[in-house]
Amino acid sequence: MMRLATGCLILSTLLSLVSGSALTTPIAANERLCFYADVDKAGEKIGFYFAVQSGGSFDIDYTVTAPSSKVLLDGTRERQGDYVLTANEVGEYAFCFENDMSTISGKLIDFDIMVESEPRREAPAKPGQISEQTSSLEESVFRLNGMLMNVKRQQKNFHTKERRGFDVVQSTQNKLFWYAVLETIGVIGMAMFQVYVLQTFFTKTGRRYKV
Repeated sequence: MMRLATGCLILSTLLSLVSGSALTTPIAANERLCFYADVDKAGEKIGFYFAVQSGGSFDIDYTVTAPSSKVLLDGTRERQGDYVLTANEVGEYAFCFENDMSTISGKLIDFDIMVESEPRREAPAKPGQISEQTSSLEESVFRLNGMLMNVKRQQKNFHTKERRGFDVVQSTQNKLFWYAVLETIGVIGMAMFQVYVLQTFFTKTGRRYKV
């Protein structure tokens, strides 16, 4: 019972040390969007993940800026990225996306910004009090947390691939539809033109003779 209570306490501590937001947002052509995350103390970890789900060539420009306007990360025409930064400054960090390379097509971006504090182990109230059990339980919880994060990343990758594949199929389907429509119009127009030419030829070039 004591081990279960200690495990719940450690797990709740881990969850309280992590704050984040997972969003999906559209970005129009020639548009710039910025999102912000607050860091309360230096040394916290910032997780930044993004993936272009649909639109154009599935690429986007991005920048990550510190509170002092220092650029920490930047990229051009990137399809996706997964980064972990150490926040050396306290304040508001900016995560910006730019769709300047597209003049017509918009983009749909899935991104996740997570601020995580380093967990610290506290010594037991009394020497030798459930220290061994707590240590082994902490290791199990941290190991489980790492496995869950890996599963989450894999799910994001699968979701991104599925969304991109669906976008490609939908785009190809639309192209085939309009190609079939244009082909049908072309065939009908060619048939009407041939009928008109034949009718004109036999009407104007025909000769009449009297006997």
